[in-house]
Amino acid sequence: MTAAAGLLSLEGRTAVVTGASSGLGARFAAVLAGAGATVFAAARRLERLRELADDDPRIYPVGCDVAREEDRVRLAETAFAVTGRFDVLVNNAGAPGAVRAEDESADDFAAVLAVNLVAPFHLARLMAESTDPDAGADGDAAGRSVVNVSSVLGLVAGAPLGGASYAASKAGLIGLTRELAGQWGPAGIRVNALAPGWFHSEMTEGLFADDRSRRWVERGTMLGRGGRPGELDGALLFLASDASSYCTGQVLTVDGGWTAR
Repeated sequence: MTAAAGLLSLEGRTAVVTGASSGLGARFAAVLAGAGATVFAAARRLERLRELADDDPRIYPVGCDVAREEDRVRLAETAFAVTGRFDVLVNNAGAPGAVRAEDESADDFAAVLAVNLVAPFHLARLMAESTDPDAGADGDAAGRSVVNVSSVLGLVAGAPLGGASYAASKAGLIGLTRELAGQWGPAGIRVNALAPGWFHSEMTEGLFADDRSRRWVERGTMLGRGGRPGELDGALLFLASDASSYCTGQVLTVDGGWTAR
């Protein structure tokens, strides 16, 4: 293995990926496993997770509704019980919410934040609690990484697409990323955010299937197209691995130039 490849290696580490039953989450789980990690792939659709695990013995399927506190605790406990470690957390699970604010009740708004913001906070805290807080950056906590999957809609408005609760939750996730990075830096736990642009996934299937909205994406993106799932692989591995050992509290935007206009 070359020195460069070694930087991206996750051999011997344990990773948890939420929202892993389809789309970007399934890809994330496979990429981390391919880099050598033991991956606990979590989502509500257990059958899809089992199909993912059939393709790679390093992936463990865990049925989990991240909106439920007891499920989050069980997920973290399962990962730690099996491997004795909890090194990488990818907070990918997300709920879209309504596009128009007028169509979204206060309860609906709160439900989206429960999945997109509260759950990532709690899972990150569970990860931190599995680490000796006095280990320091060169102790047992070294190499621990939280990757919060935000969105360009946490940085800029997405109207006429997007949504109030979704944008608020993704912007909040960026703020949470910075704060946790500041609090946990002395323990050697890095916390960063990955902000994808318009990528082909289950959530955006309707967006790309409609000619009008697809052209809207193409016009607003410097590369003139939506993103492909594989184009997040390098960014994810960078943030999850020792390649980013001196990077924390940052937002890595992968959007084809959408937010640079």
